[in-house]
Amino acid sequence: MMPSLFIAHGAPSLALEENAYTEFLQQLGQELPKPKAIVLFSAHWESTTQLVSSVANYETIYDFGGFQPELYQIKYPAQGHEEKTAEIQRLFANAGIPVESDSVRGLDHGAWVVLRLLYPNADVPVVALSVNRYLSNEQQYQVGQALATLREQDVLVIGSGGTVHNLRQLNWESAGVDPWAMAFDNWLQDKLVSWDTASLFAYDKLAPSAQAAVPTSEHFVPLLLAMGAGDQNKQASLLFKAYQYGNLSLSCWKFD
Repeated sequence: MMPSLFIAHGAPSLALEENAYTEFLQQLGQELPKPKAIVLFSAHWESTTQLVSSVANYETIYDFGGFQPELYQIKYPAQGHEEKTAEIQRLFANAGIPVESDSVRGLDHGAWVVLRLLYPNADVPVVALSVNRYLSNEQQYQVGQALATLREQDVLVIGSGGTVHNLRQLNWESAGVDPWAMAFDNWLQDKLVSWDTASLFAYDKLAPSAQAAVPTSEHFVPLLLAMGAGDQNKQASLLFKAYQYGNLSLSCWKFD
């Protein structure tokens, strides 16, 4: 069975960098069994109703400003997957989750930065999904659960976001790690490995420095979505953990 993954997409400039994290993601794409399709929740596609992409050929969206000119030249010409889009809509409907399709939107950097590192040839069909920060944490998990059977069909489910993501706290010159960011991620690691969903659903009240780490939840909820998709075996593994700019977490979790 294909695992589900949570992957931190970092800053858009990650697409141009060569470091331990980009090398890890490139290697991960080679080590995983090649999926028949990828279903990806991006923190940068927000909606209050669950949206599922029905795009045949994706445009590349540059949803950022002020970065290197080379970033705006990158293309990731992924194709969609009509059959999987229809199946995902059925799965959500069967779970009582309101869902609509979107036939226009391209891939934002939360999607293409990650996908380009994993599968640089854009040769795996992609179905993009939105996130809704206004659902409860338990509901986020249930959205992921609704897609769990896709893993049995060699479909890779990815949640793309960041566990510690506070742009106002970034120190662009820092080479170290802020203790509060590490404390939050260490708490999170303990709860994920033990599959303590009760604590995770109340992370904003229980975790140290939760408000600093997660000032708004759109980057955190892809973790719960990916975890929900891995609910069958309830096995979480931390594959990579690092930081940039003092506290921007670069982590990857696998749920088997």
